[in-house]
Amino acid sequence: MATVRIPPVLRPSVGGEKELSADGSSVGEILRSVAQAHPETESQLFASDGGLNRYVNVYLNDEDVRVLDGLETEVGAGDTLVILPAMAGGAS
Repeated sequence: MATVRIPPVLRPSVGGEKELSADGSSVGEILRSVAQAHPETESQLFASDGGLNRYVNVYLNDEDVRVLDGLETEVGAGDTLVILPAMAGGAS
């Protein structure tokens, strides 16, 4: 089982939890498991085409999964996924 760290913006959708445990052998399977258990997270994590939402960054043990194998990246039992929403904007 992998650990999934939940950012503050998603915590209301997962009952306030900072971390979840989820089963799966890939990043996609684990994130789908989270979305199945907490349906409010699905639109925040996934785009309409089923891929990762472009405004969400996911790290597997400190490596951006987009530079690995994306949602197909293999995940081991002791691994940690960190979900980070992209930040933009600022004052001019």
